Amino acid sequence: MIGTPGRIYDLVKSGDLAIHKASTFVVDEADMTLDMGFLETVDKIASSLPKHLQFLVFSATIPQKLQPFLKKYLTNPVMEQIKTRTVISDTIENWLISTKGRDRNSQILEMTKLMQPYLAMIFVNTKERADELHSYLVTNGLKAAKIHGDVLPRERKRIMTQVKNLNYEYIVATDLAARGIDIEGVSHVINDAIPQDLSFFVHRVGRTGRNGLSGIAITLYQPSDDADIRELEKLNIKFQPKEIKNGEFVDTYDRDRRVNREKSQEKLDLEMIGLVKKKKKKVKPGYKKKIKWAVDEKRRKTKRVEARAKGRAERKAKRQNF
Repeated sequence: MIGTPGRIYDLVKSGDLAIHKASTFVVDEADMTLDMGFLETVDKIASSLPKHLQFLVFSATIPQKLQPFLKKYLTNPVMEQIKTRTVISDTIENWLISTKGRDRNSQILEMTKLMQPYLAMIFVNTKERADELHSYLVTNGLKAAKIHGDVLPRERKRIMTQVKNLNYEYIVATDLAARGIDIEGVSHVINDAIPQDLSFFVHRVGRTGRNGLSGIAITLYQPSDDADIRELEKLNIKFQPKEIKNGEFVDTYDRDRRVNREKSQEKLDLEMIGLVKKKKKKVKPGYKKKIKWAVDEKRRKTKRVEARAKGRAERKAKRQNF
């Protein structure tokens, strides 16, 4: 028997499901079951099961609020963590666009005029933000739908039918849609903000680039998001910094350029710093040129060393991937 918690529990209550004969019980997407308020129903179902059976729980994350349920039904469980070699499909381009000093609503509207998507999903962190952004886009003439926890099941079903009929170009959604709903043909994903739970980033972006098709995921960020971006980069997610200029998406400077420049400056050894200071003094003719040549040569050597180290690291990473 495969079903949603509510429907299965209805069958248990009516006596139409001989649950006492079960030998295996599976809870899939346990963290989502918790977030959507279904864990209490699952608990009621589990309490009707025989004592001796195999209990399997699958979950992308193990939040603290899920722990009491697990301890109640799992005795000395075997924990298996499935590692993926590639977190995000290599057919997906991940773009980073800064929101510093910009209104996100107008920025997203500007992006929609350049994207020409088959179907784009715009992910937000809260239901209130979904309502706000959806209203703004519709007011500005876009064919946009919205999906979040407060949208009634009947209305959600109607929206999904319209999506399949290509009545919408854009879907504004909370993370409910990142994992709970399967939508085909998504060519673009926009992250209105980085998700509070970073594990949802992978689920969001994974809506596009399926079945070998290409996809583009655009993430809006602000300087305070830098730590989260670094955590995502540790998962081997590579971002391309972009900006909108002259009516098109163009490559821009890396967000770390200032930090890298400062680190490079720190690498100048005491000898070079001394040479730079001497430039300010009156010296013999031609001496300033010699100092400049020495400093430039030092920097060239440093860059060559860094390039070789970077090349070795990339080759090592490729060998590990294979």
